[in-house]
Amino acid sequence: MESVIMNGELRNRDQCLISFEDRGYQFGDGVYEVIRVYGGRPFLMEEHLHRFKRSADELKIRLAWDEQELALMFNELVAVNEVMDGKIYVQLTRGAAKRDHLFPGQAEPVLIAYTDPASRPLDKMNKGIRVMTVDDIRWLRVDIKSLNLLPNVLVRQQAHDAGADDAIFVRNGIVTEGSSSNVFGVKDGICYTHPAGNLILNGITRQKLLQLAEAHGIACVEQAFTRDQLLEMDEVFISGTISEVTPVIAVDGQPIGNGKPGAITAKFQEALAEAVRSACPSADIRM
Repeated sequence: MESVIMNGELRNRDQCLISFEDRGYQFGDGVYEVIRVYGGRPFLMEEHLHRFKRSADELKIRLAWDEQELALMFNELVAVNEVMDGKIYVQLTRGAAKRDHLFPGQAEPVLIAYTDPASRPLDKMNKGIRVMTVDDIRWLRVDIKSLNLLPNVLVRQQAHDAGADDAIFVRNGIVTEGSSSNVFGVKDGICYTHPAGNLILNGITRQKLLQLAEAHGIACVEQAFTRDQLLEMDEVFISGTISEVTPVIAVDGQPIGNGKPGAITAKFQEALAEAVRSACPSADIRM
């Protein structure tokens, strides 16, 4: 029986019961993280847990464990479940209480963590994806990794129904991010991505790519660009914990560059793969 963590304790999955009055269920009053596991080892867990703590703090939800204690718990969970290639999903809600918009006085926050298999999207990483742009109708605190993902769900379904692989948000003409990813564009050898702030989630993979760009001599700047500029990019790619570095070969039916994954995108893919190999020696990372 697969184990999960509930409030700091390992339990069987079927023993993990949550009240229907939990505020995560009734209000989306909670935060979450997804941590990739390669070769039996979590990748960039420290960075993920730091963001998890920040999200909880921003929503004023008490997190009873520090980041080191969480890391020990999640490493144990990966070991117990014998996860080699997969992901850790962790969620914190404000807890169960009588339904009221005000913060409850006595509710105890609920922490849940579990593992699932996950494979690298190699076909999409090699061939690229087609996306469509959509209006960014989300709230103005996208930097908090909250449970309120309904706009993301709706646009992903909209893209699927339209025959696209994903959606890219555009707010007042400016490209912000993907439905579950960050967006990068390359023009004349320079890589651009929307600055970190309240309008995007500062992706952990995004942060790693910015570090890798500096280390590998790739010119990369945090500078917003418009939808029109997106269409004129030589290369476009998205980044994320699960998507890694995935090329975008068409936007709204228009090819990007020559309609094939580009050379700078490939450099980022290899740089990230090498970072995974270094941090997770048992990982099988091949393109």
